[in-house]
Amino acid sequence: MARTTEPTGDALEFVQRRVGLFGLTAGGLALTFYSFRLVAEVASDEGFYDPSMMYHLAAGLVLVLMWAVLRARQLSFRVIRAVELLGVTLSSALFVWMGMHIPIYSRPDQIVVMALAVVQMSRAVYVPSSGGRTALIAALTGVCIVLTVFVSNLRADLAGFQALAPEVAAMKPSTFATAVTLNAAAWWLLFGTLSVAASRVIYGLRRQVGAIRELGQYHIEAKIGSGGMGVVYRAHHALLRRETAVKLLLPERAGEVALQRFEREVRLTARLKHPNTVTVYDYGRTPDGILYYAMELLEGATLQQIVEATGPFPAERTVAVLLQAAGALTEAHELGLIHRDIKPANIMLCNQGGRVDVVKVLDFGLVKELEGGNQELTQASAITGTPLYMSPEGLKDPASVDARSDLYALGAVAYFLLTGDHVFNGTSLIEVCGKHLHEVPPPPSMRSGRQLPEALDDLVLACLAKDPALRPQTTRELARRLAAIDRGEWSVDQAEAWWQEHGALLKLERVSVSGTAKTIEVDIGRR
Repeated sequence: MARTTEPTGDALEFVQRRVGLFGLTAGGLALTFYSFRLVAEVASDEGFYDPSMMYHLAAGLVLVLMWAVLRARQLSFRVIRAVELLGVTLSSALFVWMGMHIPIYSRPDQIVVMALAVVQMSRAVYVPSSGGRTALIAALTGVCIVLTVFVSNLRADLAGFQALAPEVAAMKPSTFATAVTLNAAAWWLLFGTLSVAASRVIYGLRRQVGAIRELGQYHIEAKIGSGGMGVVYRAHHALLRRETAVKLLLPERAGEVALQRFEREVRLTARLKHPNTVTVYDYGRTPDGILYYAMELLEGATLQQIVEATGPFPAERTVAVLLQAAGALTEAHELGLIHRDIKPANIMLCNQGGRVDVVKVLDFGLVKELEGGNQELTQASAITGTPLYMSPEGLKDPASVDARSDLYALGAVAYFLLTGDHVFNGTSLIEVCGKHLHEVPPPPSMRSGRQLPEALDDLVLACLAKDPALRPQTTRELARRLAAIDRGEWSVDQAEAWWQEHGALLKLERVSVSGTAKTIEVDIGRR
């Protein structure tokens, strides 16, 4: 899919209408003001004629002409933007030229700033535009104002101020020009800042609301969470009536790198077909160009939530969870992908298809390709992940991580499930990282005070080995060693009984989307 954010269809028509409405509003205001001036001239006993107002009239007509051009026929997005830029630039130039013909004692600098402020603020209100584009237009216009005001006042006959302000007439032209220019620049900075703020707020809100209205076949029901890269909505497919989680890229994060990273996240997640990995249904763009993708909506809770609410897992349930998570990671690793953020908050236990305790591995937003890939997008040289579950090599040399880093993190998850606590705790991030680099944790059975299978203790500690060569080398090897542990079975009946007992306590609904897992309703207490 091409990486373009240009709107199409109804969204394109909307943009063209809004730009035209801006031209009509700003032009109409200019012509209305001109009409008042004409009435004032006619009503004057002595009568007067101000030649500068002809430029005011021309500027208003240019803006109205912009509206007429955009109303005539549907144009491409680039042509619409070109017409808008031409109309703003030409009308602004005419207003500035008007100031060159206004007598100095009438303060042309203030008149020009006010005229252009009306144009700039009208555009910010009506035209869907990013803050950056609004700032650019304001800056270009501001440069014209500053230069024109300075030059016109430098050449002014200050004697014209004699009757009103004798002290001004005594000033040097360069001093007066500098003072007036700074005053005009200050006012334009104020109006420009307000217009940028208006564009950012209005544009951002409109994009989010527009995204909710227009998501193809998906009907948006409610916002249910947000993460580092996007906002997640609960939705259902209009035809299939299937409940879905829809994730949208946040408008303020829609830079080129963010767009590429978001698209890459979707493609990578879509390659994963394991039943313990979240399923991607669809991918596309809103009419406004906002990226989104639809994934399965899951009911359940993360391991983090469950352990905090109900305490550590028994050995047999821990092994059952790890086997499913290892299966999901096996597929990813064999496709050349490393997760890099395995932690209890990114593994869910779900009730799905009549089955309970179904594991779903979330958040492939930090995934790294073992071979190839864009270093900038994967951020392989940056520390990514959660320090409480990061491998020593991930802390020391993030570019060197491989699949065995996921095994370290999975061992830390197992430790959390068995003990109800992290492998290492500390009062600071540096302290926690130092322990991961240098300390050897006690066996889970010692930390928990419970009798656990010795083989499970040994396997968890092996996963937490500082040297990757001393860990299980693959998730397949880990799964074989887990299956060989004499720990009893976690049966379907046990799982169903557990959910019947604790379902009310874990009264929540969650959405599993790469990079996001947020709660709609939470009622969690500790035992």
